[in-house]
Amino acid sequence: MTTIDQTAVTTGTKKACVIGGTGNLASILIKHLLQSGYKVNTTVRDPENEKKTAHLKVLQELGDLKIFKADLTDEGSFTSPISGCEYVFHVATPISFTSQDPEKDMISPAVQGVINVLKSCLKSNSVKRVIYTSSAAAVSINNLSEPGLVMTEENWSDVDFLTKEKPFNWKLSGSISFIHVDDLARAHMFLAEKETASGRYICCYYNTNVPEIADFLRRRYPKYNVLSEFEECLSSAKLTLSSEKLVKEGFRFEHGISEMYDEMIEYFESKGLIKPV
Repeated sequence: MTTIDQTAVTTGTKKACVIGGTGNLASILIKHLLQSGYKVNTTVRDPENEKKTAHLKVLQELGDLKIFKADLTDEGSFTSPISGCEYVFHVATPISFTSQDPEKDMISPAVQGVINVLKSCLKSNSVKRVIYTSSAAAVSINNLSEPGLVMTEENWSDVDFLTKEKPFNWKLSGSISFIHVDDLARAHMFLAEKETASGRYICCYYNTNVPEIADFLRRRYPKYNVLSEFEECLSSAKLTLSSEKLVKEGFRFEHGISEMYDEMIEYFESKGLIKPV
């Protein structure tokens, strides 16, 4: 995630805008903000879509949450939801797993969306900080062959390599990085409120690879049939993500890998999505 500062008029009211309220991270972030006493505005593409906004209606019971219609490609649509807000959390991005032209369908509207949101922030005269959320893919995709790479905020993925090869990230690096969504939401709030925060921050609690996480799952949940054989390219992690900068700012992770999976398994079982073998 990246923090962006601008001079602002302080209103004395804790108010934030979360761009892309229908997403998983956005929902958890909104919950934390409301529980911390914030007034929250959030944007969705279609407020009338009850299936996608039902969870936001439930969150309104926690505090002052207003839902606005906005679209990343519509420049003026963010003016109202951002107006009067001190912090803006941009956690929205276009996603299409079936797109034949990702550059057109996802990358271009995502870039234009950031520009449109920032224009509204500049016009607001109230926004003090913008937190823009990206993906681990922003630092982890490259053609480097040496093992033991530690990726920090100084690293960027190799765009030329990515454009030419279009690699599948796990097969490329053999790496899996974990962060509990509650810790991720807390990190967003922490960086928004931390005066010394600046630039990019990696938020990752746990680094591992496919065989290691499979072994962990077999030991912790023996009633499930977890695979034990994998392709050679997945046998070791080429790189890890470092959150040293975030920790040095004073942030502390609260949830470990066991808790993450215990909660997932409990939820999947309650919904009948997985069954013992």
